[in-house]
Amino acid sequence: MRKLQMLAFLSIFGLSSLLFADQVVLSNGDRLTGAITKSDGKTLVIKTEFAGEVTIQWTAVQSLTSAAPLHVVTASKTVVGAVTTTDANLAVSTAPGGSVDIPRVEVMALRNDQEQAAYEKSLHPTLLQGWVGGANVGFALTGGNSETKNLAIAFTADRKTSHDEIALYTNTIYARNDAAGATPSVTANATQGGARYDRNFTKRVFGFGNADFQTDALQNLNLRSVFGGGLGFHAINTSRTTLDFLGGLNYTHESYVGLDHNFAALTLGEELMYKLGASTVLAEKLYFFPNLDDTSEFRGTFNLGTITKISKWLGWQNAFGDIYVTNPPAGKRQNDVQLTTGINVAFTH
Repeated sequence: MRKLQMLAFLSIFGLSSLLFADQVVLSNGDRLTGAITKSDGKTLVIKTEFAGEVTIQWTAVQSLTSAAPLHVVTASKTVVGAVTTTDANLAVSTAPGGSVDIPRVEVMALRNDQEQAAYEKSLHPTLLQGWVGGANVGFALTGGNSETKNLAIAFTADRKTSHDEIALYTNTIYARNDAAGATPSVTANATQGGARYDRNFTKRVFGFGNADFQTDALQNLNLRSVFGGGLGFHAINTSRTTLDFLGGLNYTHESYVGLDHNFAALTLGEELMYKLGASTVLAEKLYFFPNLDDTSEFRGTFNLGTITKISKWLGWQNAFGDIYVTNPPAGKRQNDVQLTTGINVAFTH
């Protein structure tokens, strides 16, 4: 008798767990049971007991039932309650107002309480939240018949929200040839750094302000300071590809050994980010700065790099950069080219 009672209890418990779990029925008849966590109107995510999180195409969902409340988001409102599917609508059982029918085609998002809390927090993050970035390190050393040292270090940090973005960067490269009689002994000594702030005005258009600084001992450049701003356009903005075009004005101050330049210039540029696969990201930037005081003079920069993930926080990076100026000091070349490779250590906060 006691065994029968135990079996009955387990059966009732198992049946009740199914009754109170969220369920998703697909158009091919498959059924998933678990906890619906979120949907962006394109896919739906349900957390199952044995398969973990399963992502389903929203168009493949024939019906769904949620035991726990979901936040159903449309363009005009958000309704909270347990959800069931009725024909082409979602019936949301709100506690005070009864059932509210929402056409499925109008649903922009579904979120459980935890996902909704995370979403609301992301709308108003503190200045210290939401940062992602990484540090690149490359080092080479030779001894014996040659005596050289090469060090390249770079750091980037980016904080993006739904309405603005802050980007910081710095990089430096230093190389020496310590072989007897080598002239010059220092073969590279350049540093760059800067920051940019973007503010979205619409989904496509944004404004930006930036400050960039550079030194290059071998070009006799003590300091180049560039302060600028303007407008940008998000030509492509997807999870795999972003392409931005920027235009504006800047004020440039260049201090060379024995020579100073001060002038206003245009800022014309484009920036591309493309995910080559699951683990590799390519980033490219091209900028052109024509001198408004003398249109025959200009500066151009080109940067191309890739990062391939080895693990969540470790990767391999390659970077190429070229800076061209039309008016360097006498005896100095117009182009400065850098090619570095090494490890990348990523971080998020």
